[in-house]
Amino acid sequence: MSVEAGHAPNPSEYISHHLQNLASSTQTSIVDFSIINWDTMFWSIAMGVLGCFVLWMAARKATSGVPGRFQAAVEMLVEMVEDQSKSIVHGNRAFIAPLALTVFVWVALMNSLDLLPVDLPSKVIGWVGLGSIITYHRIVPTADLNGTLGIAVGVLILMLFYSFKIKGAGGFMHELFTAPFGNHFLLWIPNLLLNLIEFCAKTVSLGMRLFGNMYAGELVFLLIALLGGIWSFGADASVLGFVGHVIAGTAWAIFHILIVLLQAFIMMMLTLVYIGQAHDHH
Repeated sequence: MSVEAGHAPNPSEYISHHLQNLASSTQTSIVDFSIINWDTMFWSIAMGVLGCFVLWMAARKATSGVPGRFQAAVEMLVEMVEDQSKSIVHGNRAFIAPLALTVFVWVALMNSLDLLPVDLPSKVIGWVGLGSIITYHRIVPTADLNGTLGIAVGVLILMLFYSFKIKGAGGFMHELFTAPFGNHFLLWIPNLLLNLIEFCAKTVSLGMRLFGNMYAGELVFLLIALLGGIWSFGADASVLGFVGHVIAGTAWAIFHILIVLLQAFIMMMLTLVYIGQAHDHH
């Protein structure tokens, strides 16, 4: 942690430091697309590669006989995703079902990084001698709004792609100007505005929902970590504080496993729903 020599951080400094991304430059405005959060990029790509490797291993070791635990778990996951995609998307699912499976596994792995001890990344960075280079580091990509909105924008692009592919350029443009109020020239502008707002609302809500839940979970872990480190902030060492830290941390981690999986499932389902809506004619 980049604090002055001999100065122990107070709780506010501790939390602010852990919520700071390793960015390519200092952000001075609310929106700046020139800035890259390197930690978000690194862990997003790493979890994507890990997810692909896990699924590749499952496919490579698949047998027609009695499956092992790993194969059975992956088969149950694939069957669940296939059933959901079949009930939501009325069309060719050769790409959409694997996409939904990838989204679930990828988001679940990124969310699971929140279960690691909050001070572990900075400790490891210090052990390998990179503390002076990597002064800030956030390990959970989905607790960064840039990461979740990036996924949401990707879903938006797929929604527009399938809208053009299924309905054609003319059909899609006709739908923009005639749904939901009907084909009347006085209603063309309200229809267009409502459809544009709907696309924007879907994208923003998709990214904000995942970000909000994971950011809140990360913040709770930081607050719990303060219970175990109160002696670092000027208070006397307390067995009660340490025990409270362990109990609260364990309880929240167990509960957070549900949040991690639930948010991945919701992201997958909404991806299917939004792409499925692009297949429907209005």
